[in-house]
Amino acid sequence: MIHGPNLNLLGAREPEIYGTTTLAEINEELLRRGRARGASVVAFQSNSEGEIIDQIHAARGSAKAIVINPGAYGHTSLAIRDAIAAAGVPTIEVHLSNVYRREPFRHRSLVAGACAGQICGFGAASYYLALDAALGLLSKD
Repeated sequence: MIHGPNLNLLGAREPEIYGTTTLAEINEELLRRGRARGASVVAFQSNSEGEIIDQIHAARGSAKAIVINPGAYGHTSLAIRDAIAAAGVPTIEVHLSNVYRREPFRHRSLVAGACAGQICGFGAASYYLALDAALGLLSKD
């Protein structure tokens, strides 16, 4: 589980867009849901593009799937897109808000093309749906 920039401020940051659930609460629920399905969930958050890329690289040998909320980097970072493609780990892109109902510059995701799928617009539930999707991809193997 990779959380990108500004997600450390969830619960306080623009609650009318992102809700009032904190990142700690989301992570706790993801860990609980993962355990219930026999999966280990590791959560990481960074505001730094380079640290996010390093985490994607590290997943190459240690993770069976990635769920990533790249935040604004999803719209701007070819480097994160290339890291996802290079890692070869099934990846689900997630966003709390429906980016297609927001400003036009958010309508394009640079990372989506390297991902198995994208889930957005359901608040914290977007993460839970993404976890289900990632585990579903793994059960096909």
